Amino acid sequence: MKRGIHLVVKKLWGAIALLGAEFLLVLISFFISLSLLIIIIRQIFYSKVFNMDERVFSYLSPYVTETNTQLMKFFSFFGSHFLFVPGWLALIIFYFIRKQKWMAFKILIVALCNVGLMFGLKLFFNRPRPLIQLLKDVPGLSFPSGHAFMSLIFYGVIVYLMYNQVKNKWLKWTAIITLAIMVLIIGLSRIYLRVHYASDVIAGYCFGVISLLILFGLLRQIEKFNAKKIPQHLNVTKADAGSAVISAD
Repeated sequence: MKRGIHLVVKKLWGAIALLGAEFLLVLISFFISLSLLIIIIRQIFYSKVFNMDERVFSYLSPYVTETNTQLMKFFSFFGSHFLFVPGWLALIIFYFIRKQKWMAFKILIVALCNVGLMFGLKLFFNRPRPLIQLLKDVPGLSFPSGHAFMSLIFYGVIVYLMYNQVKNKWLKWTAIITLAIMVLIIGLSRIYLRVHYASDVIAGYCFGVISLLILFGLLRQIEKFNAKKIPQHLNVTKADAGSAVISAD
């Protein structure tokens, strides 16, 4: 009996080692995000339960001051289209100038697909914004949070690029942690300003993770399939052709 259990554990551990830690992290991230989304969508749109959203608003109410409001507006800007539009263009132009056209093309695909997905999700769920807002006349729908969704996509791509291309470990991890904290603060700012419910922000993050992983995987497969054709048609360098900026690995 013990020998049988030992063999099962050994085989399981061997399978985990074969898959790799990064793949497992991707798998876990995907299923956690999907599970959270299912729970949130069921509670908000089917059970009509808003307890968590109201609790979060109540918790933040004592901290609402003029100073904090201005601070949250400042952080909210880093999740807006006013930053993302020039930010995406800067990334694309940067890699295009470096003659890494395939990389620039992949970044463009990620940006365009997720902008379209964000608006599609908002129209599909059609959830109005909170009634009492600290910002006046904010247009659009509430679910999911576009700031949370697009900040995870944009800064997530930058994190991936830095993880694979920056050699200095101290610089790399300092930047990655800083960007991760920035994404969380952007989401918090939208809840604080009462332009989104907490469930909107969490859903935005979850949709962002799922979208990135799926796009990374699809583009990775396209890259492998066209490994010989891409350099000929897009003049990609060997280093670019062999690397996966958009990868699930």
